[in-house]
Amino acid sequence: MPKQVDHESRRRHIADAVCGLIGRAGIEAATLRQVAAEAGVSMGAVQRCFNTRQQMLIFAQDHVNRRVTERAQERIAASADPESVVTMLEQTLRAMLVVDDPELVDARVWVAFSAQAAVDPVIAAAQRAQQRGLAELLELLVRVGQDSGRIRPEIVPAHAAEELIALTDGLTLHVLIGHHTPESASTILRRRTAGLWTCTPPVPADHPKR
Repeated sequence: MPKQVDHESRRRHIADAVCGLIGRAGIEAATLRQVAAEAGVSMGAVQRCFNTRQQMLIFAQDHVNRRVTERAQERIAASADPESVVTMLEQTLRAMLVVDDPELVDARVWVAFSAQAAVDPVIAAAQRAQQRGLAELLELLVRVGQDSGRIRPEIVPAHAAEELIALTDGLTLHVLIGHHTPESASTILRRRTAGLWTCTPPVPADHPKR
């Protein structure tokens, strides 16, 4: 068991190095040699964790998604009403924007992987699987909101989930190219989610009224 834990820890450490390189210089910079140097490990250590560069990139993509999930869970737990479907949905969507980091590292990494998926069928398949899981989560939250009377009953959960994913994806890209700031992107997202509710939900604690 200790060896297995150490191996997984090493894989996550290497994934952090992959993300750091991609965030600074793009996905082309994430070669096995450069990743080894960034992580402060040998080439052999990287190759023992990942058989190919593609396998390493897919793991790093999953690593970013895990960070997004953890960010959402932390925000929900720290909110004034963590059991509320309003809180769960809004904080999940805010985490999906991946623009809170001043350096926008996760956002840059996410966009780089999306571009790579357009020309790499294996990475594209991994990304589609992640999107399906995300859509299922959002659909579930919309249904729970409808059951509790917080979300309008005429909304189709599957349609809402796909629209919200497309919106957060697009806003993330727009922040990166400077068309929106993280603040204006969050405002647009809140404006869209306001159309889901049967009544206007309270302003979250981390967005005080002005």
